[in-house]
Amino acid sequence: MKIAIGSDHAGFEYKQMLVKWLREAGHEVQDFGTHSPASVDYPDFVHPLASAITADEFKQGILVCGSANGVCITANKHRGIRAAIAWEPELASLARQHNDANILCLPARFVSEEAAREIAEKFLSTAFEGGRHQTRVNKIDY
Repeated sequence: MKIAIGSDHAGFEYKQMLVKWLREAGHEVQDFGTHSPASVDYPDFVHPLASAITADEFKQGILVCGSANGVCITANKHRGIRAAIAWEPELASLARQHNDANILCLPARFVSEEAAREIAEKFLSTAFEGGRHQTRVNKIDY
């Protein structure tokens, strides 16, 4: 699977860990940055990643920041993006099953590295259920 990934400075270490883990699992990963733990403005990395997903260059993405709020809010400004914050695997699964989420937002300050991997695995391996949920998803873009 082709996966887009990005972070701000607070999520940098987790992003690095996830890039390595995803590549070892055989995924093609494009890292949209940041490329160091130096303080940055997260929209500078979120907008290019979200644009790449809306352009169908990637089906799914992962964003990491301290709380996941900033990256999630920014990503959701893009028409066609359905970014969801998850701090447990079940939330990632439900975001995919019911909302067809296409970007997972991870709160690095609130989950362990092991939990981040479990959440990402659940997000990437869960399919959208469609059906009654498709009707709702169709009503999201305004």
